[in-house]
Amino acid sequence: MLLDLLIPSAYAQQANLNIQTPQIQAIQTRMQQRFASTLSKYCANGVLGFTADGLVAVRDASKVPLAERAALNAAVADENRDRQAVYHEIAIANGHAEWETRIRRAFATQWIQRARPGWYYQDASGKWQQK
Repeated sequence: MLLDLLIPSAYAQQANLNIQTPQIQAIQTRMQQRFASTLSKYCANGVLGFTADGLVAVRDASKVPLAERAALNAAVADENRDRQAVYHEIAIANGHAEWETRIRRAFATQWIQRARPGWYYQDASGKWQQK
């Protein structure tokens, strides 16, 4: 009881990042397909990187032929829209919409940790680093 007074319940609880709903599953399926079909090759050659805020960004468009840039930009926009949606849906599924920022940060950390050697990510200051 005393602990409840000292530590607000929002901080004592942990978000379930693996929670599943039909909406979350649909978003994650789209993300997996997009990553396998398009985004992974651009991560591997240094074009894309993971941002510090849990999104994907075009880091070096000069490595992409002009004819492919519009499709790449569209795929990145779709990916970021789905990432934002999944963070929101996970917060809602946990019953705490206000946790969306915390969930985003947790996923940003996971994306960076799971990046393969040679892939790029942004550090906390926004500077690009190669893993």
